[in-house]
Amino acid sequence: MSNELVFRKSSYSGQAPNCVEVAHFPSSFRKSSYSGVNGDCVEVTDLPCGTAVRDSKNPAKGHFPFPAAEWTAFLSTARA
Repeated sequence: MSNELVFRKSSYSGQAPNCVEVAHFPSSFRKSSYSGVNGDCVEVTDLPCGTAVRDSKNPAKGHFPFPAAEWTAFLSTARA
């Protein structure tokens, strides 16, 4: 798995040189070690700039990306 995001011009951008670029990150979500055993799972994936979190029961509803510093602070608080 690559640690770099690969950007491409969005299909919604015009022909002008100023356009929007998008990148897809790998969807290698895994069950968080903090999830319960009864199926109520939080899934996480590593990003080049942090972490993303989603609900395993509703993965199509999206994810929440967190910058590395915010994720580290969250984990420190959760462990305390």
